[in-house]
Amino acid sequence: MRRQVWLSGIILVVLALVVGACTQTPPTAAPSEPILRSRNADGYADITVAQLAGMLSSKNFALVNVHIPYRGEIPRTDLLIPFDEIADNLDQLPDKGAAIVLYCRSGNMSTTAAKQLASLGYTNVMEVDGGFNAWQAAGYELMKGGQ
Repeated sequence: MRRQVWLSGIILVVLALVVGACTQTPPTAAPSEPILRSRNADGYADITVAQLAGMLSSKNFALVNVHIPYRGEIPRTDLLIPFDEIADNLDQLPDKGAAIVLYCRSGNMSTTAAKQLASLGYTNVMEVDGGFNAWQAAGYELMKGGQ
């Protein structure tokens, strides 16, 4: 009898611990919390396609395709703005402290756009190294739109 009471008590404690662990929610970053990465000398951060893929799972940034002419886009892209018109379209971008990720086909156009945004006071700009060519080479999907 004592053994059954003791065993029942242990089972209740284990169940209480399991239920408590399952009902706790992990802390999450606020959607407006900036993604701060170390910046290069030009004032923006370089990220890899693997980093971008990881960031997309809890997306809290604007993803902008700056390639012209249109050749496709990474899923969950928010904006299509030609790299050489980025300064003319600041009204489409979030505020200067918000996280913005730029990409193009190979990285050249997005580098130009990232430098320009950084020079205009944008403090949380990231540029995808290798662009969507690197994205596809890593095995990720590239969407082709009707443009």
